This record gives sequence, structure tokens and C-alpha cells, in this order.
Amino acid sequence: MTSSSAVSGALRGGPATDPPAPGPGTARRRDRRPRPGRRGTLAAFLTPSLVLFLLLVVAPIAVASYASLYKWNGFGLPENFVGLDNYTRAFADPTFRGDLWRGLVLIVLSLVVQLPIALALAMLLNQPLKGRSVYRLIFFAPYVLSEVTTAVLFTLVFSPNRGLGDTISRWLGADAGAVFGDPDTVLFAVFLVVSWKYFGLYMILFLAARQSIPKELSEAAVTDGASAWQAFRHVTLPLLGPTIRISVFLSVIGTIQLFDMVWVLTGGGPIHASETMAVTMYQYGFRRFEVGYASAISIVMFVLSLVFALFYQRVVMRRDTEGALTNQGDQR
Repeated sequence: MTSSSAVSGALRGGPATDPPAPGPGTARRRDRRPRPGRRGTLAAFLTPSLVLFLLLVVAPIAVASYASLYKWNGFGLPENFVGLDNYTRAFADPTFRGDLWRGLVLIVLSLVVQLPIALALAMLLNQPLKGRSVYRLIFFAPYVLSEVTTAVLFTLVFSPNRGLGDTISRWLGADAGAVFGDPDTVLFAVFLVVSWKYFGLYMILFLAARQSIPKELSEAAVTDGASAWQAFRHVTLPLLGPTIRISVFLSVIGTIQLFDMVWVLTGGGPIHASETMAVTMYQYGFRRFEVGYASAISIVMFVLSLVFALFYQRVVMRRDTEGALTNQGDQR
């Protein structure tokens, strides 16, 4: 009996059988250590990537960490050592604390509005609709635009007395042109623009994951008496779990680092009502030339992203990563 037959028999409750004797090539397959001739090839391919990683990732983090300990304007070498004063200043600053709160609001809105809408559209476009390929293209097209292009586009659309959105809203008796100038509505307006750009990406991810699920599973659930909602809730949604979890991860990390779209749309105003940590960092680093303080803010952003990433992968995505490693080991 082959090994696959033995496994099948065990799963069916049949008698256990001894594994087949190892063949002459088994020892070679289990020895995953690179041969001396391959080590040079691996080093040749890995060295350029490692050098770029050190120069473009590790070195900037080290420089920012060093600069954050000084009161430095960015010119010459930092000399006025202040220790952790820049960090205590950041968390004592109402603007920076507001950045943390606004970032949390945007994250919550993304999780409860943007991702569910993307999932619903993915399920809809998975149905045999006429022209669904065109709809997929239309919904995904905003993601192709850069963040700056998207921000400029919506600035023109909602331009007072000239934009199309402002004109239509005035016909309806509203004033959409003021949404970016009102402290009470500007953050939600920014979120709508961000969602318009990025929901197409998550829709495509959900759609691809849905199409990888065998139809026989849902058909079997319906045959057993489950409704369409029950089949989705208990069959489709759990199988979409890995894609949903990675989408949540990307959404949170992207929101923490949000900058270009906010900067072009509002510049962080009015009265810091739409300002994010990245915008505050830019303001202090390149407008006020307080590079030491701006470096401290950048390190705080990095630590928040790193802590969330490690926690999320260790706790939430643990089953996905363990499953991937198990499957890889089985293939070996």
C-alpha cells in the first residue's frame, strides 16, 4: 500500500499500515542543506537584496532613531542631545494625541464600512451577471490612480462654485463644497475619498478568494437545507477568513501611514481636524525644520506599526501561517 493509500485508510478508520521503506532518494530529499556549489549562487542572489534592505530600511530607521534624541534642525550634525524629551513632547502635544484619535477613527471606519462594502460587491460580482467584467473594471479602476491624482480629482469635483459635486449638491439644496472646510465633516470626507480609491483592491482580493472556493461546498450546504445566507455564513465566510484577515492587516497599516491624500486634500486642516501622524511629522520636519521632533514622531509611527504587525501575525494570523508551513512541509 502506498503512503497516500495508508493515509486514506487511516482517515476511513481502516487498519493502520506500516509506512513504506525509504527509497534510495529519501535521504537526499530530506537533506535540505545547500551544497557548497549552491551557496555561492544563493549569496549572489541574496546579497543585492540584503544591501538594499540595509540601505533603504535599516539605515533610515537607525538615523531617525539617533536624530530623535536630539534637538536638531536638519542642518549639520545633531549636537544638542535631549534624550527622550522629543517623545514626551509628542505625547503631551494635543495635536499629536488628536492624530492618534483620528487615526483610530479612520481605522474603525475602514473595518466597519470599507471592507464590508468591498466584500458585498465581491459576492455580487461573483454572480452570473451580464457585463460583470465591465463592473469589475470600473470598481477596480480607482485603485490604479495614485493617491495624489485621486486627491486632486476630488478637490476639483468639490471645488466651491465650480466643481461637479458642488453643483449637483446645490441643486439638491446642500453644500458639498464645504465638507473639506468644516472641522466636523472633513475627516469623514477624507475617509470617503480613501474608501473610493482602495475598496476596489479589497473587492478584487475577496473576489479572487471567493472564486477559489469550490462551488460544490455551497451546493452541498443548500442541498442539506441551508438557506443562501446560512451557506454564506457557515461555509463561504469561514473559507474567506485568511483573505479577510490580511485585508484588515493592510487596511490598518495603510491608515497609520496615511499622508499624501490628506496632504493634497486638506493639508491636515481645518484646525488640525484631518491631520494624521504623517502630516504632523511632515509639518515639523519640512516646514518648521524641527527634524529631531519629526524623527521622534516617525519612530512612534514605526513602533505602532511594528507592534501591531507582530501582535496581529502572532495572534490573529497564527492559524494561516501555521497552515502554510504545514502544507509546505507536507509537500516536501
